[in-house]
Amino acid sequence: MAESVELPGRLGILPFRNKVLLPGAIIRIRCTSPSSVKLVEQELWQREEKGLIGILPVRDAAETSTAVGPVLSQGVGSDSGERSSRIQVGTSDSQRLDAKNQQEIIHWHARGVAARALHLSRGVEKPSGRVTYIVVLEGLCRFSVQELSTRGTYYTARISPLEMTKPEMEQVEQDPDFITLSRQFKSTATELISILEQKQKTGGRTKVLLETVPVHKLADIFVASFEISFEEQLSMLDSVDLKVRLSKATELVDRHLQSIRVAEKITQKVEGQLSKSQKEFLLRQQMRAIKEELGDNDDDEDDVAALERKMQSAGMPSNIWKHAQRELRRLKKMQPQQPGYNSSRVYLELLADLPWQNATEEHELDLKAAKEHLDSDHYGLHKVKQRIIEYLAVRKLKPDARGPVLCFVGPPGVGKTSLASSIAAALGRKFMRISLGGVKDEADIRGHRRTYIGSMPGRLIDGLKRVAVCNPVMLLDEIDKTGSDVRGDPASALLEVLDPEQNKTFNDHYLNVPFDLSKVVFVATANRVQPIPPALLDRMEVIELPGYTPEEKLKIAMRHLIPRVLDQHGLSSEFLQIPEAMVKLVIQRYTREAGVRSLERNLAALARAAAVRVAEQEQAVPLSKDVHQLASPLLENRLADGGEVEMEVIPMAVNNHELSNTFRIASPLVMDEAMLEKVLGPPRFDDKEAAERVATPGVSVGLVWTTFGGEVQFVEATSMVGTGELHLTGQLGDVIKESAQIALTWVRARAADLKLAASDKINLLEGRDIHIHFPAGAVPKDGPSAGVTLVTALVSLFSQKRARADTAMTGEMTLRGLVLPVGGVKDKILAAHRCGITRVILPERNLKDLVEVPAAVLANLEILLAKRMEDVLEHAFEGGCPWRQHSKL
Repeated sequence: MAESVELPGRLGILPFRNKVLLPGAIIRIRCTSPSSVKLVEQELWQREEKGLIGILPVRDAAETSTAVGPVLSQGVGSDSGERSSRIQVGTSDSQRLDAKNQQEIIHWHARGVAARALHLSRGVEKPSGRVTYIVVLEGLCRFSVQELSTRGTYYTARISPLEMTKPEMEQVEQDPDFITLSRQFKSTATELISILEQKQKTGGRTKVLLETVPVHKLADIFVASFEISFEEQLSMLDSVDLKVRLSKATELVDRHLQSIRVAEKITQKVEGQLSKSQKEFLLRQQMRAIKEELGDNDDDEDDVAALERKMQSAGMPSNIWKHAQRELRRLKKMQPQQPGYNSSRVYLELLADLPWQNATEEHELDLKAAKEHLDSDHYGLHKVKQRIIEYLAVRKLKPDARGPVLCFVGPPGVGKTSLASSIAAALGRKFMRISLGGVKDEADIRGHRRTYIGSMPGRLIDGLKRVAVCNPVMLLDEIDKTGSDVRGDPASALLEVLDPEQNKTFNDHYLNVPFDLSKVVFVATANRVQPIPPALLDRMEVIELPGYTPEEKLKIAMRHLIPRVLDQHGLSSEFLQIPEAMVKLVIQRYTREAGVRSLERNLAALARAAAVRVAEQEQAVPLSKDVHQLASPLLENRLADGGEVEMEVIPMAVNNHELSNTFRIASPLVMDEAMLEKVLGPPRFDDKEAAERVATPGVSVGLVWTTFGGEVQFVEATSMVGTGELHLTGQLGDVIKESAQIALTWVRARAADLKLAASDKINLLEGRDIHIHFPAGAVPKDGPSAGVTLVTALVSLFSQKRARADTAMTGEMTLRGLVLPVGGVKDKILAAHRCGITRVILPERNLKDLVEVPAAVLANLEILLAKRMEDVLEHAFEGGCPWRQHSKL
């Protein structure tokens, strides 16, 4: 126990924020800030057992407006050069310190407690090497502050002790009022100690304190062990008069005693109500007993009432409201512990959350603004934009019109999803996306039945709950990627969703009541039309997005991709400049795709290379005049909660753009061809590929369509000694195998006419086998459009004449040599243009499809039409076909 000590005239001060150390109390703190470490080193560590410091409470700035009591407020510097403070009584009036120091106002309490170190340990943090101290302090006696100043990095104060002298103590102990208060305090404290020792099964060690320690010190010790407010702690610290101190301590001890008695009463009440079958609900009964004691035992009823009010305001139709009322009455009869309570409540909450009548108010449609918005977000796609404008025009003239379900079909990266979001922006509605890729369970569309454990509504109902409106624009993404198994067919479930005559009463299995989806604007996306079931496809209007030309990709890159990539990497045109010529090289040599995703990835690689250069720039200078303020030293003397005295890091409110703007490099990085190859590697494609691969007879260039757009497909044929067999490789489907057999049969039948054999009686396959290969063997291939390409390769092989390297072809052929039309003409022509092909052979009946091909692409290509196979051979070989006049049907 602390003995009376003689205090020096000046003490080093350790501030405690919102915490008080009372005499006789012991506290453990960790000092890490430079000021507190310096104080402990000079005042405690170096003086060892003789060291004393003062603990002074400090108020938060937000609390000073209500603070009552003696308070110190910092003033001007003293004559000695140290900053001092004068004592003010009453509410403190905060004065601003010198703005140059940028220090916050500290509101000191005028009274504190001298303390000594019972234990002191020193440590060093790794790897920073910062010195820290862990100190166990014991409060000794009160003092008042006469003057506050600084010594180096920490505070010191001129103090005067507030403890009574021995004669004064003897005089107070003779006071009858003091004797009465002492007896009352000891009685209450004895009762409290007895209850605590009985609960904790401890001996009578604590009662020894009541007999050996003076009563005025006991008051501080007892109060220090309670969890009380900061204001009550300050009030106890300011109680210099012993009678006032005892009175306050008695009140606090009695309050703590009453709280223990209430807790025991609640425990006894709960234990008396429990039976063997109710033990599992022990915690719930305790909560109920606590609420009864507080007079607040109707939370469950309030929650159900709130749910009922929410359901009333949801605007449900009358038939659904009757169904919801039945479920609500059932819920009210159930106990929260019953198994079905939570599921019924979650179901009713879903009914209350669904937007039965809540809809987005559509603003008046401005077709001009909508067109400008589409043009700003998407380059090209004129046909698609025109169809969207037509749709918006109909909505403007007839707002309640049932519009068609638009289905955007095209390869990845051509802007299908972003077009759907643009429709939502033009309509002023909320946008919601549902991905159907890989969905095989019908419950994802219709929901699970409530009889299943873990049941939940379908994605449509759940999405409407999230957007909280009944008329959003809903995107059904990757609608061609749905599957089917024993759990059902999601595509069949979508028939009801996308049918305007049926979706007015869409029935979700979990919801089990009809919900009106007719106000939802549905938009779908797909890469291919073929996997979509015909019945589902019949409910949608297909709009094809075949892909972009190199010129369109260049415009998209300059207008959209480059600014977006620079922004994503914290750069600007001041750091990186990519000329149009370099973007053209990236398109020609590093990307061959219908969309622009690969192009964006390559541009991002260039941006990352520039980001490395900027980040490694050694001579970086600030651009803003205010940056030096952000980099100024952090404020010292920041006080931590709970007695820990630490530095508090002040975050800088600087965003990414401000950070990137704080650096300037000598000159922007202008991308050139050498740097392009250094970052992206050697070119992946070149225009000479077709010429190199068609350098020998037996090779022809075809055009095919894939889910990623059009592609150039080489067909290679060779012969070898054998027995007249045909070998096909390249992971081919049944249709393309049949096309190869038809091509070989036609060539053998026309061998004499084509001057491949001297007469009709000579067998071309006598003594040799034919092997036809489609390169890129890992990619599955199928379809009839390679018929003309196969014939050209076989004729080139048998005649030993090379086909033209600048000519690509597509078309299905019959056994009699007719060339039939094929699909995907626009995609195939764009693919030929990307690969540097200048001549394209098409079936004559595909002439109508050239209207969809951009004029800029047609201007660079020579389109050759073929009605018969002889026409194809005429265009496929250099100098034409010399045997044409001999051929016959």
